[in-house]
Amino acid sequence: MDLSEIIPHIEVLIFASEKPLTALDIVELINNAFGFLEERVTLDQIEAALDGIREKYNSEFYPFEVKESGGGWQFLTKKDYHKTIAQLNGDKFLKRLSNAALETLAIIAYKQPITKGEIESIRGVNSDYSIQKLLEKELIVISGRNENLPGKPLVYATSRNFMDYFGINSADDLPRIKEVLAEQAVEGTVINPEDFTDHHAAAIVADEHALTVNENGELVEKEEQEDNPSTESAEPGEETPQ
Repeated sequence: MDLSEIIPHIEVLIFASEKPLTALDIVELINNAFGFLEERVTLDQIEAALDGIREKYNSEFYPFEVKESGGGWQFLTKKDYHKTIAQLNGDKFLKRLSNAALETLAIIAYKQPITKGEIESIRGVNSDYSIQKLLEKELIVISGRNENLPGKPLVYATSRNFMDYFGINSADDLPRIKEVLAEQAVEGTVINPEDFTDHHAAAIVADEHALTVNENGELVEKEEQEDNPSTESAEPGEETPQ
């Protein structure tokens, strides 16, 4: 089959599916539908067709797009139309996770598989309610038990719904911790001599070697430190002269 013949079948499969479809899913479904054909559809053909479909719906003409999210391909509404869709779906669409649930979810996402005890040791508070809410929303799943810990506690991991909810295709697509922290970094304030109305203070700042810290943690001018030797630290085992 030519790509032009395959594309409409891929589109209707993605459109009608209740869950994201992988390229391999699509290969199998199309070959099952056209099992009488001698030449079977290949994975390379499907992937090439998907690239064409994605490019087609990226056009401004369409309010939706075909995107790989939640572990497979889906038709998704473009961001510009989210508020419009919210009117149709009401509060359920707009409902957000609490800060506690988001915090718990973030820990599970980056540390999975992880037990409730390990989550609570990181958060420092009981996480029963947050875990229960995340399970109800199907953002996390119970992936098994930790056989190496006493009592063999349950182990939690993120679900396919989690990937779909956040528009990622796997846990590897999560932003790196360093990248997140870099966005929150606070730069130090640079103090220039001209920032002072006191000319004496400005002169001190202008001379980067004019200040020092005494043993009491006080910022003083070096001349003051030198004139007052009693503030110097004594050597170990020696008494400070009175």
